[in-house]
Amino acid sequence: MILYPTIELQNRKPVSLFRGKMEEPQIWHVDPIAKARDFAQAGASWIHVTDFDAVMGADSTNQDIIEQLIKETPASVQVGGGIRSIGQIETWLNAGAASVVIGTAATTMPDLVKEAAKLYPDQIVLAVDVLEGSVVTHGWKEKTAYQAIDYVEFFKNDPLAAVLITDIDADLELSEDSLGLISQIAAQSNTPVLARGLTRSLDDISRIKFVPHVAGCLVGRALFDRSIDISDALDIASQETGVTAQFQ
Repeated sequence: MILYPTIELQNRKPVSLFRGKMEEPQIWHVDPIAKARDFAQAGASWIHVTDFDAVMGADSTNQDIIEQLIKETPASVQVGGGIRSIGQIETWLNAGAASVVIGTAATTMPDLVKEAAKLYPDQIVLAVDVLEGSVVTHGWKEKTAYQAIDYVEFFKNDPLAAVLITDIDADLELSEDSLGLISQIAAQSNTPVLARGLTRSLDDISRIKFVPHVAGCLVGRALFDRSIDISDALDIASQETGVTAQFQ
């Protein structure tokens, strides 16, 4: 399983959010570029970066930081946040991003995802944020009529790099239900599934490894507050699994 250390930017600073509340960020007083280099030097092969300002539709003040991070980090970088056009996708890929994440735009412009996947196979990631089984958008603020499982099914035959599932309920309380949701989606997807919002400890990483068909997990806050050591997390993620656990 691939571990994706995650850096989320707001007003040019790394932050973590609780249940998507942009107005109450936990600010981490570190250099995001230096942090990305540290993750890569520890052995991370991928790093995920989200531009929260772009998610909320604001003019991004983070683009130059992310571009520099891509250039200076010896790891593949996955970029997301407010991406709503082919032009934006091209900009990030031309800047050196290994993959680009489309979230909110996919709910209103599904053809954008399908077109982008055809133009850039295996470089487009579909982000699906889930609250109480439904897809939510615009930084977790708007609930749609889409059920997560049906929504992922709609893109089943598109050549996506991955489907990134964020279980917002798990941000409040991690449970077997959270693993069950990821398991159900992963079982029906033709695309590798990445899990987000489920890792607060090394034990959580170990558990996710045993969910069938999950190819990776994102870890953000726990690395910044040092609940998880990056080297230990990478060691666990890279270990071979034996039997796989089933979650209903």
